[in-house]
Amino acid sequence: MKTVINTPEGAVIAEAEEPVPARDEALVAVRAFSVNRGELALLKTRTGGWRPGQDVAGVVVEAAADGSGPAPGTRVVALVEQAGWAEQVAIPTGRLAVVPDEVGLEQAAALPLAGLTALRTLREGGDLLGRRVLITGANGGVGRFQVELAALGGATVTAVARQAGELIALGAHDVVADPGAAAGPYHLIVESVGGASLAAALGKVAPGGTIMLIGASSGEKTPIDIYDFIGHEGARIVSHLSYAHPEPPAVGLEVLVGLVAAGRLHPTLGLVEDWSKLQDVLAALRDRRVSGKVVLTL
Repeated sequence: MKTVINTPEGAVIAEAEEPVPARDEALVAVRAFSVNRGELALLKTRTGGWRPGQDVAGVVVEAAADGSGPAPGTRVVALVEQAGWAEQVAIPTGRLAVVPDEVGLEQAAALPLAGLTALRTLREGGDLLGRRVLITGANGGVGRFQVELAALGGATVTAVARQAGELIALGAHDVVADPGAAAGPYHLIVESVGGASLAAALGKVAPGGTIMLIGASSGEKTPIDIYDFIGHEGARIVSHLSYAHPEPPAVGLEVLVGLVAAGRLHPTLGLVEDWSKLQDVLAALRDRRVSGKVVLTL
C-alpha cells in the first residue's frame, strides 16, 4: 500500500507493508485525513522513516477480531497515534467513532485532534452557562471549534483574531485583535499563543477563574510571579496536553460527529486537496496561508 514516510529530504508518498490488525483493531481504508500544525514540528525532527498522521476518516474493511467496533462497510473517524497518512490503517476500536450519514468524510477528518482538544479543554474549564470566555488563536483549527462549542455551552465568547466575520457567525460575541484589548474579566481563558498573549491573559482572568494552556504558537516564554495574581486571587493556570488525556477518543468523537450531524457544529475546511498535493499543502500550512482545517483526500 501507499503511505507517507518522512525522510531527511521531506515527506514522500511511498510503498509500505499493509498493516496487520491486533484483535481489538479494525482495518480502515482511509478516505481523508487532516494535517495538524503540531505535526509540522514533528516532521522537522522525526526524519528517520517516521510515518505521520493522527486524524483520519474512512471505511472499515475488516472488523476487529474481538467483536468490538463497527462492521465492514461502516464509515468511521478516528484519532490514531501515527501512520494515519496512508491508504490503510489499523485502529483500536476505542479510538474511532461511526460517522453519521449527514456528515461528509472530509468534515469528519477535520474533527479528531482539534475537535477533541476544544471539547476537552472547555469541559475542564467547568460549567460555561452564563460565563465569560476568552479564546486566543481563535482563527485556527482548534480555536474555531472552541468558539462554537463555548457558545453552544451558553458562554459569552470573546475571540482573539485579526478577522471577525466568520468567528461572529460561529457564535463569538465579539472579536479583538489583541488579548490586551479584551474587556475582561473572564471566567475561562483558553490560551494557545504564549509570550505576550499569556501575559495579557493573566491581567484578564477573573478571581477564581481558569487559564487553560494548550499551546505556545508564538514560541515566546512568559515570565510570571505571584504578584501577577493580585486582583486575580484564586485564579489557576491549568495545562492541557492532548496525549495525556485519560478518556478514549471514541467518547468525544461520538459527541463531535453528533453535533455536526445535527447542524450545531461546523468544521471549517480551509483547504481540501488530493494527497498527491501534500508538499504544497504543508507549505501553505507552514506559511499560515490557511484559516481553519487542512484536509487531504485519497
